[in-house]
Amino acid sequence: MSKKLKLVFGCIYLLCLGVLLYFVFKYLDITQLGNYDYIKSNSETLIEFKEDNLILFTLIFLIFTIIWILLLGFGTPIALTSGFIFGKWFGTIFSVLSFSVGCTLLYILASYYFKSLIKENLEKRIHEYKVLFNKNEFFYYMIFRFVGGGGTPFAIQNILPVVFNMRIKNYFYSTLLGLVPMVFIINSLGAGIENLIDTNNSLSILTIIKAPEIYLPIMGFFLIMILAYFVKKRFL
Repeated sequence: MSKKLKLVFGCIYLLCLGVLLYFVFKYLDITQLGNYDYIKSNSETLIEFKEDNLILFTLIFLIFTIIWILLLGFGTPIALTSGFIFGKWFGTIFSVLSFSVGCTLLYILASYYFKSLIKENLEKRIHEYKVLFNKNEFFYYMIFRFVGGGGTPFAIQNILPVVFNMRIKNYFYSTLLGLVPMVFIINSLGAGIENLIDTNNSLSILTIIKAPEIYLPIMGFFLIMILAYFVKKRFL
């Protein structure tokens, strides 16, 4: 990859990151994040804006998420936010679709411009799985996504198939299906948090822990982690 192209990508990344930080610090008073009334007021404002501008807000969310993934962002904050704003069902749909598009675009970008770099750093670590993966790339990558990558950071999950020269079609659909369980659990947690804020004038740790909309998704998350352990030992 040429130095000029690296510079272009670096500038785009810094520009997008700068815009994001600008809006965060402009519209969010970090010093008030411990103030429950401030959080409740802003969450109500956000939900009202979404309801009044549903199509625009959804488009902004989808585009932002795709860009976020291209910038190697984490998936969990987005999934929590979509559950908080759109609810667990629509939040899951929007998250999974935007994640799948963003991940696929990142995979294509990485395959064209960073292939040698990725292989140099990752191929030796997963060489033993290459033959197994190539037998049925769709199935094994879907399982890999299903179990949350077995603890692999989300950005690494997205570019790992570059090592295996995975077909784009298989990458997209295995990501689309494999992300659903974990994203649904995280979205459910986000929706539960929104419901608690909406229905309570004050919150305590005990109230949060005792709420089914909080502890059930957390139990589901740990169940996925336990399943990931056994699946990883069997297939990965």
